[in-house]
Amino acid sequence: MMKKRKKRLEPEEYIEGVLAGDRVMLSRAITLMESNLPADIGLAMEVLDALLPHTGNSLRVGITGVPGVGKSTFIESFGKYVTALGKKLAVLAVDPSSQRSGGSILGDKTRMEHLAHDPLAYIRPTAAGSALGGTHAKTRECMLVCEAAGFEVIFIETVGVGQSETAVRSMVDFFLLLMLAGAGDELQGIKKGIMEMADGIVINKADGDNVGPAEKAKAEYQGALHLFPVSESGWQPKVLSCSALKEEGLDAIWQMLEEYRRHSSLKGWFQKQRQGQDLNWMHTAIEYMLRQQFYADARVSRHIKELEEGVRQGDIAALSAARKLFELYRK
Repeated sequence: MMKKRKKRLEPEEYIEGVLAGDRVMLSRAITLMESNLPADIGLAMEVLDALLPHTGNSLRVGITGVPGVGKSTFIESFGKYVTALGKKLAVLAVDPSSQRSGGSILGDKTRMEHLAHDPLAYIRPTAAGSALGGTHAKTRECMLVCEAAGFEVIFIETVGVGQSETAVRSMVDFFLLLMLAGAGDELQGIKKGIMEMADGIVINKADGDNVGPAEKAKAEYQGALHLFPVSESGWQPKVLSCSALKEEGLDAIWQMLEEYRRHSSLKGWFQKQRQGQDLNWMHTAIEYMLRQQFYADARVSRHIKELEEGVRQGDIAALSAARKLFELYRK
């Protein structure tokens, strides 16, 4: 039996549904934003432009961390703390995509079972695809749709620490780095750039026999942060410890976020940073569109395999092959 296709919606239906806080329409609007189908792209932009005046009222928090840090447990525990304050929370959780198959497990709702059933929370798992920075290429659009739907706090969970975490930093207000105890060793392994981007560091799993090591790690990270130049906002990143499993120390993390928002708003940095991020988004979108158009070009697609093989065999330099393809594209 053939599966019945969903009726194509009009822009007004998406807009009215999202603004009314309809969860089904919210999910359909986000699916529309994530779509790469030519028929959907224009519709998505029309919907997004109409929703734009209703966006910008949330606190956007990027959350990343070293492997094994307990990111999902932390997000669920901290998320429940946020909703207990009466705030609506959206979690845009990005799962890594297989470079071989392109598939993704999308298991975040399973890993955050209690938060997934919270009426004030909305969890959207998305495959990272080929996007850098541990985010989906359309994460910004999805974030704006959630804001238009009335979500006051948005968590963007990334795939993990990597060289392209700047992609996450360029779309959030506060960048939170989760770490484990054992700072002496880990300070050698973590990228300095990630530390410099962090607005706050939280040492997770500070419970049981790990309380002492966690406090030692906290002191060592705080000392390391003082070696970095003060940010343009004037904010001095803080280091806290918590136990997501036992739901301890979460209030101090929320107070840190609130303090950061007050500090950066008074300094005018909060809005200035968002304006800069919007400009960055525009240029990123241009690069994305050009890339899509380039590889979709018939002349490029006819010759790319041949030139790839030439590069593989060492018959032509990579830069020369790229230039030839670009010249074909420009004709």
